[in-house]
Amino acid sequence: MKRLDLIIVLALFGIYNVYSQKIFDTHIHGEANPDSQMQQLENSGVYKAALSTSWDLQNTYRGKYKTELLHGLMLPCPNGKVPYSDRFCYSDGKELPDIKWVEQLILTQKIDFIGEVLSQYYGISPSNELLHPYYALAEKHNLPVGIHTGLAGPNHGGANFRVSLGSPMLMEELIIKFPKLKIWIMHAGSPFLEDTIGIMSVYRNVFADISAISNPYIVPQNDFYNIMKKLIDAGLEDRLMFGSDNGDIKQAIESVNKLAFLSAEQKEKIFYLNAERFFEK
Repeated sequence: MKRLDLIIVLALFGIYNVYSQKIFDTHIHGEANPDSQMQQLENSGVYKAALSTSWDLQNTYRGKYKTELLHGLMLPCPNGKVPYSDRFCYSDGKELPDIKWVEQLILTQKIDFIGEVLSQYYGISPSNELLHPYYALAEKHNLPVGIHTGLAGPNHGGANFRVSLGSPMLMEELIIKFPKLKIWIMHAGSPFLEDTIGIMSVYRNVFADISAISNPYIVPQNDFYNIMKKLIDAGLEDRLMFGSDNGDIKQAIESVNKLAFLSAEQKEKIFYLNAERFFEK
C-alpha cells in the first residue's frame, strides 16, 4: 500500500491527522486543560504560538509541548485579574508588574513579547503614560507589543472598559514616542477597520492579527470576507497574522482558506510567514 493511501485509511479511522497546514497562531490564552488545548493546536498544524495569560498558569506550559510557545506579559490587569477569569495576572494581585522584574524576565529570556496589553479593559488609551515604561523596555530589547482593540465579549470583568478606547488610532502617540517599537493590533481593530488601515498605511512597524474576526461564531463568514478584502486591497498582506484567541482553531483556519481572493502565497504569509518576520529577534 502506498504511503498516501495508508494515510487516508488511517485518517478514516481517526488514527492519523491529515491536517498539515503550517500555522503560527499569534494569539492564544491559557485554559484549564492545557494538554487538550495544545493537542488541538498541534493537530491543526500549529507549530508555534504566542501565549498570554496569568503568569502562574503560563509557567505551567513551559517545556511541555511540541508546539513552540512564545510567552507574553499581560498588563494592565483590571482589579489585578485576567479578563473573563478569576485568576490574578500576578501572584501578588497587582494590576501592573514591577518594571525591574519585567526587565529581568526579558534578560533571562522568560518572556518574548509584551501583551496582551489590556488598556481598553483598564479604561485608558494604549498611549497612556502609565504604560510607557513597559513600551520603553520592549523597544530597548526589541520585543513586540500586542494591544487589544475593538470590542469584547460579556462578563469580562473590566468595569472601566469603553468601546471608544478600542480604536487603533489611539496608538498613534505611542508609535511616535517609540518609533522603533514593534506593535501589533489584536483583532485587526474591528470594527474600527478604517482606523486600522489608516495607522498601518502610515506606520510600517505596525502589524495586525486576525484573531476573533476569523471565528465564524463571532464574525459571520461574509463579514470576515469583506474585512479581509479591505485589508488586502489596502496593501497590508505582508503585515496580517493569523490568530485564534482560543476559538475553534480549525474553523478559524478554514475561514481564511475560504477567502477565494487570496492566493496560496498570500495565505502562507497570513498563516505563518508574516509572524515569523514580526517576531524575529
